[in-house]
Amino acid sequence: MSFLTRYEDDASAPTVKDALRDLAVRVLAPGLVLFGVVIGLGKLIVASKAYTDAEEKLVNRSLAAERDSLWNAITNYWSHIGNTEYVIGVCVIVALIVWWRTKQWWYAVVPVIAISLQATIFVIATAIVGRPRPPVPKLDPAPPTSSFPSGHQGASTALYVSFLLMATRIERAWLRWLVMIVCALAPLLVGFSRMYRGMHHASDVAAGAGLGICSALLAWHWIRRGRGRSGS
Repeated sequence: MSFLTRYEDDASAPTVKDALRDLAVRVLAPGLVLFGVVIGLGKLIVASKAYTDAEEKLVNRSLAAERDSLWNAITNYWSHIGNTEYVIGVCVIVALIVWWRTKQWWYAVVPVIAISLQATIFVIATAIVGRPRPPVPKLDPAPPTSSFPSGHQGASTALYVSFLLMATRIERAWLRWLVMIVCALAPLLVGFSRMYRGMHHASDVAAGAGLGICSALLAWHWIRRGRGRSGS
């Protein structure tokens, strides 16, 4: 069963029992491990020298010193790509379109599972870690969550990596590569904008990206295909 073609190689619908079992075993269980890794990394950063490391804060100060009206406007737009309402809205619209086109609800929910897992881990982790935001002027209102990990980065990465994997099924080569490139670039733009706007340290963005990628991969493999299914 190929990594990228698993939903094409086996397009059969799972039973409700199989779907719930696979969600628990293949997403929730490893999600607990991922949660532990994120918490451990965050606590390590806060407790170690990296927390007060001048080099990491220098990145934020350098970006803040180079701000101008043009880049303020550009990064404001890029930052919105990772906003909760944007991520949820785009996810729901794309999931519905994919469901309509493929008639495979278990495939269409991949991005929904990805952003849900990422959001759950992020909300709890950021409350536990409690890392202050960079010591530079902020261009955005600071949300009640702490700085680690970056929620904007995690959400956009989970969403667009899911879309990138789904885009491999697009038949027209030029359109397939165009969509894949856009999906790869979107989280990078979000990460840069969040640092530029003084909202996150570089390690916050890196952790958010890692969380988003892992969430997307777990979502992509959430349902067993082929021989792994019961009754096969």
